[in-house]
Amino acid sequence: MANTKSAAKRARQKVKRTLRNRSVVTGLRTMQKGARSGQAPAPDQVRLLISAIDKAAKRGIIHKNAANRRKARLNRALAAK
Repeated sequence: MANTKSAAKRARQKVKRTLRNRSVVTGLRTMQKGARSGQAPAPDQVRLLISAIDKAAKRGIIHKNAANRRKARLNRALAAK
């Protein structure tokens, strides 16, 4: 339990942020599974996924190096098509 008012508020904020961030990461994972389903991904699907990855990295939901790694793997899969 928090000892101060500010610590209690930070704990409440953390719960809200965690739920929001978790939903974003889950959505990214779902989009990536769709892009990697057996055959090579469609270019428009990759473009939307890269945009979502960049947005998550900009907001600090995923690390910028993790975002770059994910985008590189997507582009490599697209080039193998």
